This record gives sequence, C-alpha cells and structure tokens, in this order.
Amino acid sequence: MRRWLLIVGLLGCLDAQAQSPVWALKGAHNTVYLAGSVHLLKKDDTNLPPAIDRAYASSRTLVMEVDIDEVDSPAAQALLLQKGMFADGSTLRDSISAASYERVVAEATRLGMPVEGLQQFEPWAVALTLTQLEYLQLGFDPDEGVERQLGRRAHADGKHIQGLETIEQQIGILASLSKDDQAAFLEQTVTDMHDADRETQQIVAAWRSGDAAKLAALMSEDFQTFPGLYHALVTDRNRRWMPQIERLLKADQNYLVIVGALHLVGDGGLLQLARAEGLEPRPLQ
Repeated sequence: MRRWLLIVGLLGCLDAQAQSPVWALKGAHNTVYLAGSVHLLKKDDTNLPPAIDRAYASSRTLVMEVDIDEVDSPAAQALLLQKGMFADGSTLRDSISAASYERVVAEATRLGMPVEGLQQFEPWAVALTLTQLEYLQLGFDPDEGVERQLGRRAHADGKHIQGLETIEQQIGILASLSKDDQAAFLEQTVTDMHDADRETQQIVAAWRSGDAAKLAALMSEDFQTFPGLYHALVTDRNRRWMPQIERLLKADQNYLVIVGALHLVGDGGLLQLARAEGLEPRPLQ
C-alpha cells in the first residue's frame, strides 16, 4: 500500500543525501523551509521531529498543499461527495473487473463498510475511503498528523496559514483520472492493504530518525509504478508549486512549506526543481 499512500500525500519523505526531514532555501532576506509531512500518526506516537519544530518556530507563515481549515469545511466535504459520485448512473461493480470487485467486497466487509454503500462512488473515492478506514482501525489519528498539529499551533500563535492549491483543485486531480487509472488505483489499494501497518511503521520510523537511505530503499519501487498517475499527482503539481515557492523567497519573512510524499525527491521533485533554478537546498539539522 505504501506506493498509494505516498502518491496521494499521506506520508512525507526525505532526500537520500541528508539526515533531516526539512530543507532550507535562502532568499535575499528570508528562509523558506521545505518539509515532508506525515498526515497520520498513531495516538501514542505524535511528537514531531525537532527539525520541524525549529522550522516552525522560525517561520511566520505555514504553507500547506491545501489550507487545513479549507479541508475541514462543510463545503469541502460536500465537494468530495459530489466529485466522488458517478454522474452517469454507473456503479462501482460496473466500473472495475469482477476479480477486483470481489477483493473490494472482501476488504470493505473486513473494515465494516457495507459494499452497497460504495456502489455510487467512483473507484478513486472508494480507494480513499478504504484507506482511511484501514488507518483508523490501525490506530492512526488524522487529528495528530503534521499539518493538523501545526495548524493548531499556528492558530494559537497567531500565525498565518495558506495553501499551494485549493481543495477543489486537489479533488479535481483525482476526479479527472482516467477510468483505467482509477481502476488501477483501487486494485493496488486493496491488493496491498494487509501490509499497511508494517510498511507504514517502517516509513514513519525512517522519517523520524532521518534515515534517508532506509526510506529511499523502502520507496525505490514506487518511482516506476504507474507513471501516468505519478505525473498527474506529483510532478505536474510540483511544477505548478515551484513558482509560488520562488515568490516566497522574495519576501522579508520566513515560511514553512509542508508537502506530502514524493513531492520533495526524485525526478521532478521540488528539491530537483529548486536546484535547476539555481537554488541550494540545505538540510536543517
């Protein structure tokens, strides 16, 4: 399951050259910190790495993929339901193979979700629903993820929060996936769900310790998996974000930019894009 958790941004990552989850970009009068995030942490394991705490303390504004307050709004929930449902009367059973449907039924039943309640939802929405249920059963708490923790701090400290994209744009990316990519997304999700706890704990441990070599090894197979999805969900978004990050470097205040998986590293990652623009990302120890 890690390839999908990483691609959709549930987990952050490090660069294979450093022992830190945070990178610093220097502007003329400020610093912009780039940090990988873990959107879900277990309730008994919620402390953030010291580098993230230091970057937060040094920054006046938090920049997330999407403003966390927007994610929690009733309008966002309504939009997710609207975009996630079939508009042409199709059903989940009709949209994926019989073998894949049987696996979805088995996993939904195991997680306590009646499959009939999923029939009107497109495969990408079903994949996210099953993933969320799996993580809740494993003891992961979305309220204790990096963004939500820092969002609560920012509200208490009077710091500003802004997004690199809107929730409508983010949902639109998933909703616009082709039928084949959606089916592949769901198939891979249900195939790998039983390894979710072990693999996620390995990745979180590597993230916490800054063991970049371990994390790179865990993720190595993910870079070549479903390149169409990778471009739509990762590299295309990075290219849209990079000009925004460059504008932040022209300000006179520090920013902490928090992004999800695969957005920092690899071909088309933000660190590579920054270096191509003549910037020099430095790991924050």
